Amino acid sequence: KELFPFTVRTLERLGVSGTVIEDKRGLKQNSLFGTDREQALEDIDVFCEKIQAGKRAQVTEDFMIFARLEALIAGLGEDEAMKRAHAFVREGGADGIMIHSKDKNPAEVFSFLTRYRKEEPKVPIIVVPTSYNSAHEDELKAAGANVCIYANQLLRASYLAMLDAANKMLVAGRSKEVDGQILPTRDMITLIDDNAVNLPKDA
Repeated sequence: KELFPFTVRTLERLGVSGTVIEDKRGLKQNSLFGTDREQALEDIDVFCEKIQAGKRAQVTEDFMIFARLEALIAGLGEDEAMKRAHAFVREGGADGIMIHSKDKNPAEVFSFLTRYRKEEPKVPIIVVPTSYNSAHEDELKAAGANVCIYANQLLRASYLAMLDAANKMLVAGRSKEVDGQILPTRDMITLIDDNAVNLPKDA
């Protein structure tokens, strides 16, 4: 709680529009492990105080704090998720919520969205369909979601691409064989250095 106001002010200075904080306590445990790891949730009152501290630290009214709900991850069910969602928004002052689930079946997420939307039609909701990737954006939006985050798909795709390129170079003993599947050097440098536009065309 003591560090969160500093984090909020730092993010604002950097031009960040918002942040998501999860309602767990203790050492960070990846949510996708589900109940295979201990997923200890923070007391509702304590987490509300943390949100309030963050809101008080804001310099502008534009910065948004989203409360990430881990009740479904921890196996505590929809009722607990609903209770926490209401508390974090109504008492803590969160600008929105993020509902998280590791179930491959999106049913529990759709159930929560439908139920929460009936009670809170305007609170922004974030979803992260990593495990339940059969759910389409249009379906999630229709159920009440406002933001859909693809949290790690690009990282996972890049790993396979790098592994493939590395294997091809090892086999060939050179890098020419991967020219067709990698970004040209000029384009890569331009991404991080505007002066690179002056490089020779064959760079």
